[in-house]
Amino acid sequence: MNYIDKMHRWGRTWAVVTAGFIFAFPFALAILFNAWPDWGSFIKGLLAVAVTFWPVGIIEVITYTPMLGVGGTYLSFVTGNLSSLKVPCAIDSMDKAGVKADSDEGEVISTISIATSSIMTIVIIFIGVCLLTVFQDFFEQEWLKPAFDNVLPALFGGLGVVYLSRYFKIAVLPMTLMVLLFVFVPYLNSGMVGIMIPVSMVITLVYSRILYNKERKANGEK
Repeated sequence: MNYIDKMHRWGRTWAVVTAGFIFAFPFALAILFNAWPDWGSFIKGLLAVAVTFWPVGIIEVITYTPMLGVGGTYLSFVTGNLSSLKVPCAIDSMDKAGVKADSDEGEVISTISIATSSIMTIVIIFIGVCLLTVFQDFFEQEWLKPAFDNVLPALFGGLGVVYLSRYFKIAVLPMTLMVLLFVFVPYLNSGMVGIMIPVSMVITLVYSRILYNKERKANGEK
């Protein structure tokens, strides 16, 4: 059995094991405390979330697999946080090594870099949790509340700047349309954010295709 076959075997095995642990935890709590959810509300909430995360999950597999290689793909999807940690780490490591993801060297470097990123993430989270318990009273002060309310916008804003500056021509139209929609249609901010993500993705794909065809015509290509 060669390296790739082993990666597929172990990757599938650990993906199933991880999924089993993820589903086992809430069921174990429900059985232990006899606290079962209202299944009607559960299904309703699941459908509201699934319309966003299921298409994104499928798109991520198709998009990231050629960039990460076999081992890197399995490891990334098991440990999570692909777009902000695993993918940038793997791409940067392969760029510095001068290799491609579809090569044997790229396969190994991608897997090692993602594994290192996963270990460091766990270490940093562990340290953060330990420090949080020590400084909990300080962080719960009222004057710090506005800062914590804006942690996620600041995080995704910082990540967004990187991608927007790199692909500005593609980003300008969907970004402008989404900003105008959320400003002039306020009710979208309350419960429609998840639904608007696939909408903005479709707009981005269509606009990217238009720009691509326009550039090909400008270069005299058919």
